Amino acid sequence: MLVAGIDSSTQSTKVLLCDAADGTVVGEASAPHPDGTECHPDHWWEALTVAGQNLLTRADAVAVAAQQHGMVVLDDSGAAIRPAMLWNDVKSAPQAARLVGEFGGPAEWARRTGSVPTMSFTVTKLRWLAENEPAHAERTRRVLLPHDWLTWRLAGGGTGIPDGGDDGGNPDITPTTDRGDASGTGYFDPASGNWLPEFAARALGHDVALPRVAAPHEIVGRTRWGAAIAPGTGDNMGAALGLGLRDDDMAVSIGTSGTAYAVTGKPAADVSGSVAGFADATGRFLPLVATVNAARVLVVTARMLGTDPAGLADLALAARPGADGLVFLPYLDGERTPNRPGANGVLRGLTSSNTTPENLARAAVEAVLCSLADAIDHVVSVTGTTPGRIVLIGGAARSAAIRALAPAVFGVPVTVPEPAEYVALGAARQAAWALASSGGGAGASSGGGTSASSGAAGTGTAAPLPDWPARPSQTFEAEPQPHVREQYAALRDDAAAWQN
Repeated sequence: MLVAGIDSSTQSTKVLLCDAADGTVVGEASAPHPDGTECHPDHWWEALTVAGQNLLTRADAVAVAAQQHGMVVLDDSGAAIRPAMLWNDVKSAPQAARLVGEFGGPAEWARRTGSVPTMSFTVTKLRWLAENEPAHAERTRRVLLPHDWLTWRLAGGGTGIPDGGDDGGNPDITPTTDRGDASGTGYFDPASGNWLPEFAARALGHDVALPRVAAPHEIVGRTRWGAAIAPGTGDNMGAALGLGLRDDDMAVSIGTSGTAYAVTGKPAADVSGSVAGFADATGRFLPLVATVNAARVLVVTARMLGTDPAGLADLALAARPGADGLVFLPYLDGERTPNRPGANGVLRGLTSSNTTPENLARAAVEAVLCSLADAIDHVVSVTGTTPGRIVLIGGAARSAAIRALAPAVFGVPVTVPEPAEYVALGAARQAAWALASSGGGAGASSGGGTSASSGAAGTGTAAPLPDWPARPSQTFEAEPQPHVREQYAALRDDAAAWQN
């Protein structure tokens, strides 16, 4: 049997068609999304139509993993009221700060939702909508996340089918989500698996329908061509599934955003707000730290130096550790960790002798890695466990400089799996799990619903999560260079005095 995993990210839609038994990829395709911090959901659907052609209709089951935190607001007909505000839209930073105070402070947010919301979280976008587009807020009857909306469309909600057909759709189909993606909204309790609808209502100004929270292995509907639809999840939860993370692993992803996360058996509640207490896609938890600035820092620095990312890596490897005292604070587009939405990039320590292309390239690579080393430290402080290994993924993990310097900055060996679409692979693995749990696809749920405030309800006994073989990987080691982090930390802390 074949299963399809869909990764709808900020930049593109990727589709993997896999053997359900072992995860072997038998087909893949992608299609781009428009750039920016807002995107109309129809663009995701158009990209899925292109990327899924000749792949999706061959699948016995499908699942969607998509960018977290995005706000999709629908009217009473099921139509999108405005473009979705994406995770990287920072304009709700003032609303985030006010909401934290209004709802009892950081400790209360951490206790109730597992996280202290920043401008990325959906709840802050709801408040921004209420304050800045009150007519749109008043029309809003339902709020979905990107993966919820795509799953709903695949199940027949709305209009348009990604094999080119169009049966008119059915806006009355109940949308669904999973606890992993729901845990990034700011109005969900990961520990109980239940919505906090009063948080969403207070942010938006009135009650709003929320999707049903499905069990991790549940079939939530059927596509037009009869494939089972698994619940789907957020992109970080999908990547964790695709990687097959062990209990002693820490994953670090360097893509559009940077993330560090681990799979644990206990919920996290970090009062400082640095660690988001997410749920994972299996019934466990995924404490995570995210940074806004990651791979793009390398792209921008390469452009400044008139080269490409491969050329930047060569330059960085030609410089000494610490870049002869040149230090780069990489907050080019504001930052989430630390929470400095109005921050920008800083270079410090320039002298007549160290201002070389090699040192600037080295400083940029070390800055990205130091920022993520801070993220690792935050997760360790909340979970109380030191990772046995760091698993490095994301587009920038292909950089020779990132691979060589990461173990020196992190202070431990780093494992780099072969390049793969791990988010889509995790979605495919979830689809295989749902298929196996349903007895091969028979007896699926229709996707009809309980109330919006209900928690996850199972649809039978779950089969074991498919044990797909791990992808080949390389391990990189280097002598730790603690002075690199020390000089970075000094700049980071000094900059706090003038950056918000």
